[in-house]
Amino acid sequence: MEKTQCPKTPPKTKCATDLNQKQLFTPMRLVIFGPPGAGKGTYSKLISERYNIPHIATGDMIREEIHKGTELGTSMKKFVEGGGLVPDEIVIEILRRRISAPDCKNGFILDGFPRTTAQAKALEKIADVDLVINLTVPEDVIIRRLSSRRVCRNCGAIYNLISMPPSRPGVCDKCGGELYQREDDKPEVIRRRLKEYETQTKPLVEYYGKKSIIRDVALVKEEKVEEVIKRVYDIIESVKLK
Repeated sequence: MEKTQCPKTPPKTKCATDLNQKQLFTPMRLVIFGPPGAGKGTYSKLISERYNIPHIATGDMIREEIHKGTELGTSMKKFVEGGGLVPDEIVIEILRRRISAPDCKNGFILDGFPRTTAQAKALEKIADVDLVINLTVPEDVIIRRLSSRRVCRNCGAIYNLISMPPSRPGVCDKCGGELYQREDDKPEVIRRRLKEYETQTKPLVEYYGKKSIIRDVALVKEEKVEEVIKRVYDIIESVKLK
């Protein structure tokens, strides 16, 4: 009787599980740029949840240190209350402590830092940056988006007259408080803030551009968050799987 031969085992190929494991264990240290109203906080939160890395906003860290009354917080308080900027060496120190925490072992996403090339160089001494995501948004989209924002005087809830309006004009759905427009959400102020941002960020974009680690995500019009974040994920995956 003639023996039958078993088919040869096909060569091993990278499967989805292998790729997922690589994604899981490849640390990603990200920086996100974007003008006021670009949605940095929203996208950072989604990235944080998807990749299980902390969203680190330096402004929040400063406020937390001040609230705790730590030694660093006390030293920062005088600058904040005086309307000045917290010195780079203090910000770098609280950032160094934060990214040394166990939850940063798989990486992090920085929002609001660095703001200058000097800060970028200081950051390099405490952590490598793998990818910089640069959100670019047309001025008219930003102005329309921010000038439509309203805030409750009572509870601080935020609404948008275009994308998330209250049930009753001028009245907060949550507490019935009065809704108002912040001074820095008025069109003339927004234009000034955008010019300041462009002046401040241009050298940083050039700095990271020379390192070939910056990627632009252009929002040419009002787009849904899920559409934009998909493009961001695709960029991150392309970097992680190299």
